[in-house]
This record gives sequence, structure tokens and C-alpha cells, in this order.
Amino acid sequence: MLSPATTLDDAYQTLSPRPLLAADELAAFYCSQIDDLRGGRVVDRLALGLGRAHAVAPYKALLMGHAGVGKSTELARLAARVAGQFRVVRLSAGEHLDPISFQPFDLLLLMASEVARRTAQPVGEGGAGEAPGQAFLDDVVDWYARGEEVSTQRREIGAQAAAGAGPAAGEWWARALGFFAQVRGEMKYASVREEKRVRYRLSRIDDLVQSVNRLLAQCNSLLREASGHEWLFLFEDFDKAGISPERTQALFVTYGNVIREVDAHIVFTIPIALGYSSQANALPVPRDRQFVLPDTMVFDQQHRPHTLGRAAVRAVLGARLAPELFAAGQAERLVVASGGNLRNLFAMAANAADGALLRGAAQIEADDASGAIRQLRTDYERQLGESPYDQEIAGDGQRRPIAYESKANRLCSVYRGDAEAKIPDPVLYALLRARAVQEFNGERWFGVHPLVVDLLVQQRRLAPEIGGVVAGGSE
Repeated sequence: MLSPATTLDDAYQTLSPRPLLAADELAAFYCSQIDDLRGGRVVDRLALGLGRAHAVAPYKALLMGHAGVGKSTELARLAARVAGQFRVVRLSAGEHLDPISFQPFDLLLLMASEVARRTAQPVGEGGAGEAPGQAFLDDVVDWYARGEEVSTQRREIGAQAAAGAGPAAGEWWARALGFFAQVRGEMKYASVREEKRVRYRLSRIDDLVQSVNRLLAQCNSLLREASGHEWLFLFEDFDKAGISPERTQALFVTYGNVIREVDAHIVFTIPIALGYSSQANALPVPRDRQFVLPDTMVFDQQHRPHTLGRAAVRAVLGARLAPELFAAGQAERLVVASGGNLRNLFAMAANAADGALLRGAAQIEADDASGAIRQLRTDYERQLGESPYDQEIAGDGQRRPIAYESKANRLCSVYRGDAEAKIPDPVLYALLRARAVQEFNGERWFGVHPLVVDLLVQQRRLAPEIGGVVAGGSE
């Protein structure tokens, strides 16, 4: 559906959390007020940088932001903005790689396979209408198939593809695509690879970078000749839950030279905590190409209602659900409880709509909204517990999970606006990952998510003010 749902039966169709990728979806659901409030004009700056780099030099950038703020949708807007100069290849760490065991060479092989396949597509379908030369693909195949550590089966596949042997002799391109399909299968299930094989390939990764660069150069040349475009990679989801933080840090820090040296236009989404960590200076792109997509505020720094922010978030909800589906005041309650996070907003609205539908109502009423808010608040509470991914160095020099007491104390400091509270350290990184701490534009200030304010009140860590309420919460 490309219009607001007018019945609770249809609400689930318009409240999908998936990003807006198609032009008609962007036209129907995108709210420019959100972009105006965020400031920074991130998409405009990315488009400007890419336009200047076209046919000149590779452009690489990093995009950060909380899960649910709309990074994928903004990248879709970027793709539309630069469509006159670039053909876009969208890749996902979660969909195309093993989320726990991916390696830097997987990234390169995935890029090589995608750009080769897409270059061969007809011009009318976004390609160059011509496959890259066999010699350029052979370089990549040879890198993969070389070495005693590679299984016999893989060697034979690589040898056939490189030599033009096997079924349908002479159709080397079809065999090359078959080889890449085999490689992509291994990427998805990388956890079963032998450690010895991984070490061997990592030791030769510089050779792969050079081979992939030669392939990329030819694919870009073919595409420029055919349509005037170049290839642009949008590589997403390194910030998503389930993607190994250790592997992500290794890719962007330990093996950052791989990203620096690959000759491609690329925009990556990375965890916001990595951008604020002690490793930030080692990231493979300069600071002026590291962009943050901030949250949309529903409170200001003094915990007063932010009128423009709430209006923008309400407009997003209004594009999905007709106002008459909400009883008086219930849409506003969900807007405030979302903390401006669109994924939170859609999740609560869908939950509340289903609750109302199941009891035979025609509107979302107070009990429906309250139930949805309670459920999401519980999710936030779980994320604040101790986690093996959130560690700090203890007094004895050992790494241990960050205790909740440390997190709660920092949350209270952020809520009070203490100047030292926004200085990055492992505790702040953990709270950013958990979405408990939000970042806003203007002076780049931090705030506590309204549902987390509720939790701190319940724990008596924040005392009610006159009137018995704590400003900045969802109630």
C-alpha cells in the first residue's frame, strides 16, 4: 500500500520497518521534515562528494546512526540523487556474509562477483552490455584457488574456470559465474572454514586487492563507455544486531588498509559506537567523510516537549496510518515513547493496532497503546543488562562485562546534562549500542531515550519533580 491504512486490518501493510527503497515508496512515505530537523544535510554532502569524485578518484565514506533512524532509506535517497552518474550495488553484511565469521577477503570477493555480473548485464538493465575480460577474472579466480590449504574441490572449480575447461567448453563466462556462486556460498557459511585456510588467505590479501582493483577498473571503464556511469557500492548492516562487533572492528581497523586501497566508490554503514571509540582515528576514511545520522528529538535538552520534532515524527506516522485510527491522544503517546526512533514507532503502532483489532475495536485506544509501550520498554530493559559484547578493563587489568550499575550511573549523568557524561568510553559505547542514549543535532548533544527514563524512575534513580512526574519520560 502506498497510502495511509484506513482500517486496522490494513495497518500491518503500511507499518513495515523495512527501508523505503523504491521511488514510489519514498514519494508516499518519506517525510522531509525529519531530514530538516536532523541537520547536516548528510545525503546532500555525500552526493556532492561523489559527484566531485566521478571519473577522478575513489570516494569512500562511513555512515553512522542508531538502528531505526532510517540509514537505509537515506541511502536510497542518495542512490536516486546520484543516478545520473552512478549505478548502485547495494550489499548487506547480514544477507551476503557470514555475520559471525566474515573476513576482509570475503568483502573483496563479493564486490568482484557483483560488479562482474552486473557489468555484463544489458545497458537497459543497468549494466555495460559486455562482460569483463577473462584475464581480469582469472586473476581473482587464481587468488582463490591457489595454495595447498584450499580443498581439492575448490582447486578443481577454480582451475576449470581459469582454463576454460569443463562442460560447455568455451563458455568461460558462465563457468566464472558458477565459480562466484560457489564462493558466495562459502561466504555465507564462513564459520565452517578451517582456521589454517583463513590465515593463509589473509597473508595474501594484498594480492587480492590488486586483482580486484584491476577488475574494478575494467568494469568501470566498460560502464563509462556504455552509459557514462561508474559503479557505487552501498555496503550496509555492519551496525545491525547479530553482526560480530569483533569482525566489524577487524575489518575497519585492523584491516583498514584493504578499504583504503580498494579502488571503488563505497559508502559503509558502521556501528555508531565504533565511530566514537578509541579506534575512531584508525578508521579508513578521513573525519570529513564520517557522517552521523542523528535521532529526531521529541524533547529538548531541558526535557521540554520539542514541538517541531514531535510534529515531524507524527507526520511520518500519519503517512502510514489515518488519524481516525487513533483515539484522542494515543498517536501522540506513541510518538513520545518512540523517542523519535522510527523503527520503535512502527513497532509500537503495529503492536497497538493488532491489540485493538483482536478485541474487535475500530481504533487504537489507551490500553492498546499502553500495552505496546510496556512491551518495548521491556525490550530496552533487557538490552541494558550485562553482555559479553559490552566490556571494560577492570582494576586487575582483565576485561569484564560492564555492570548495570555503571550504565545506570552514566544514564543519570547524561539525563542531568553533565559535561563529562558525553566523553566516550566503554560505558557510553554500550549505551549507544543499546539505543538507551541518543544523539541529536545542533550542538551534538546526548539524551536518554524516554523509555529508559521510565526505567530509571521505576528504579528510583531519578526523583519525580513537583507534580509527581519526571520530565523526559513516556508517561
